Amino acid sequence: MAQHSTAPRSNATSQETSISHRGARSEWAHGGMVFAGVLMMVIGVMGILNGIAGIATDDVYTNIGSYVFEFSLTTWGWIHLVIGVGVLATGWGVIQGHDWARAVGIALTSLFAIEYFMFLPYAPVWSLICIGIAVFVMWSLATSPEPTRTR
Repeated sequence: MAQHSTAPRSNATSQETSISHRGARSEWAHGGMVFAGVLMMVIGVMGILNGIAGIATDDVYTNIGSYVFEFSLTTWGWIHLVIGVGVLATGWGVIQGHDWARAVGIALTSLFAIEYFMFLPYAPVWSLICIGIAVFVMWSLATSPEPTRTR
């Protein structure tokens, strides 16, 4: 006859379970922060490229009707370039884990979303995509928990 072990199974206590869930949540939150930083860098580079295209020539984008927020395409190019550089640099700061980068990232990404809302008549589909990405980045930066520091 085979003998079976009579040792009781080790069940995870509620404290162990909550610690493991907290660890999993913090890993997801860190991953979300890194993804938000990468998205910020990508949209920053795309903003820079849009800005260069707008500055270099005025016939890259066409105006669809009239709109309240009407600027010359060269002005739009400079706006895209400046905000794109800021978003790119802040995205790098988010990836590096700098404390200042979260608040600045939310502020610049909000400005980025407003910029592309105003740019809707020139590139409607791309503007909607950029606004969606900006909303996701703002949500990710705003909802991720504060990093725990070891002393």
